[in-house]
Amino acid sequence: MPEIAVIMGSDSDMPRLADCFEILEKFEVPFETVISSAHRTPEWTKEWAKTARDRGVKVIIAAAGGAAHLPGVVAAYTTLPVLGVPMETSVMGGLDSVLSILQMPSGIPVAAMPVGKSGGANAALFAVAILASRGGAYADKLANFRDQQTQKVIERNVRLAEIGHREYLKELGGKK
Repeated sequence: MPEIAVIMGSDSDMPRLADCFEILEKFEVPFETVISSAHRTPEWTKEWAKTARDRGVKVIIAAAGGAAHLPGVVAAYTTLPVLGVPMETSVMGGLDSVLSILQMPSGIPVAAMPVGKSGGANAALFAVAILASRGGAYADKLANFRDQQTQKVIERNVRLAEIGHREYLKELGGKK
């Protein structure tokens, strides 16, 4: 049974959610992925959201661009946590999507992630953190993930101190 569900308004959102899927796989979280439109398939979206808990889902990640109504519509039909991921758009670079997700009315909360690719990654990590809030294997995996992040920064800082900023920039492919 899936513990996390990822719903997106269009298959064009799928490549931008690649990091989300990768993180969920890394943490070995069973998840389902569906495409549904708040506007083109409203009845299907409603039924999917209303039955998510029955399928074992504990957290929903909802990605949408433009008007970005999908996270809010999903949240209206479930009491599960909904994490909204705004997608980049040609209009304002996705700010329109961010604002649509942020401006939910009182009583129907949606957590808003950053726009685009990092939003999908953060949504996956936030969903894992929700699952980890009761302890267990996800808590251990999340703590290990955070420790690895810390270690990478420490290693980069040691390397920077060893070779200096000019050489470090060269290694990064940056300016001289």
